[in-house]
Amino acid sequence: MPRALALLAVLAPPAAGAALGCAHSDLPEPEAAVARYAEAAKRGDGDALYGMLTRSAQRSYGRPATRALVREARAELGRKSQALSQPNTQVTARARVRFADGEGAEFELEDGGFRIASAGALPSGARTPAQALGELRQALARRSYASLLRVLSQDKRTALEGDLRSLVSGLEQPETLDIKVSGDTAEVRVPGGHSVKLKREAGVWRIDDFD
Repeated sequence: MPRALALLAVLAPPAAGAALGCAHSDLPEPEAAVARYAEAAKRGDGDALYGMLTRSAQRSYGRPATRALVREARAELGRKSQALSQPNTQVTARARVRFADGEGAEFELEDGGFRIASAGALPSGARTPAQALGELRQALARRSYASLLRVLSQDKRTALEGDLRSLVSGLEQPETLDIKVSGDTAEVRVPGGHSVKLKREAGVWRIDDFD
């Protein structure tokens, strides 16, 4: 990614969903930060925008490089400033906490306090593809069928539930099915078009695959 574009990503204002490291009782209003950002972007003020960077971003870019990059991205910053000045601009503040096991929780600033937006098994709504992939990871890590269904699209969820209902119905009387056994493996065609493969391990038959 070109450094100018990388800086624009770092400078994404709270209107794009800022991740706040921690909350204080005197947490500033996110609208004020958006207004300062929009004004600085309109002026192409590299020093002002540098002052709005996180400490780690300031160390990465430095003040002189930030000024140069802002000059390079002046036109794009102007467009962002104009968009942020529209009366229908909505500002949200978000806090993200990541746990040691890789899962996490998100909170949104609402009515003067942070409220849970998503956490663990609670229903959530991914706002980016990366968030959707994170939810899939969490569902698989928890071995949670309910969580897995929540992250699937409506079409895929309907298809999966239909397939499972058909499989459950087809297995209603397993002793009547034509099971073809070959040594320690077996296969059976289930009414509804499903196929189930089995394998015997240490004397115990287990499901090896099904579709």
